[in-house]
Amino acid sequence: MKTIVFDVNETLLDLRAMQPRFDAAFGSTDLLAPWFGQLLRHSFVATLTDTYAPFDVLGVDALQLVAAKVGIDLSKDGAAHVVDGMRHLPPHQDVRPAITRLRDHGFRIATLTNSPPHLLTDQLANAEITDLFDMPMSIDPVRKFKPHPDTYQSGAKRLGVDINEMRLVAAHDWDVTGAIRAGAAAAFVARPGMVLSRASETPDIVGPDLETVTAAIIDIDG
Repeated sequence: MKTIVFDVNETLLDLRAMQPRFDAAFGSTDLLAPWFGQLLRHSFVATLTDTYAPFDVLGVDALQLVAAKVGIDLSKDGAAHVVDGMRHLPPHQDVRPAITRLRDHGFRIATLTNSPPHLLTDQLANAEITDLFDMPMSIDPVRKFKPHPDTYQSGAKRLGVDINEMRLVAAHDWDVTGAIRAGAAAAFVARPGMVLSRASETPDIVGPDLETVTAAIIDIDG
């Protein structure tokens, strides 16, 4: 298994870097985590009801919604400014050394992210990690969000491999679960605050950081 696809938001890029924009907009009311949770909820509803809209567009509405829930009237332009911070997220420190090691061992490296292509391109460029990926992929052509099985199956098809020849690496239990149930292998990166739920599928590789996960991938798949 020499094809590895990476989730991007939180797995590779540090979403916590958006905190200053949230602080500027909301002061002491911390809406970063509630916003991202609401954004994921929006994406799940969009997929289940076949009403696709790009992830960043959903992000603006999700932010206005969580703001309204705490009594803050946030304009669409104000929400868009905060959400635009997704374009400028830094990579976690272990990303470049870990993926470079995988590439050195002959692995083919791609992304599979809910971010639309225009956002993904900017994210990788601004994080200075575009060169690490053979094929940056978004779910946008499928018009469904992960963890729908079509997203993983389409990714494998675009890569020209069978789904069971692909391994997804993610810091989200729902993403790992979706990949496994679609027929792929997976690896879970337990970033701070990330855990596998009891209802999740447990992949054969689980580690506290990307370098630990990478070492296990090389040992098992290399």
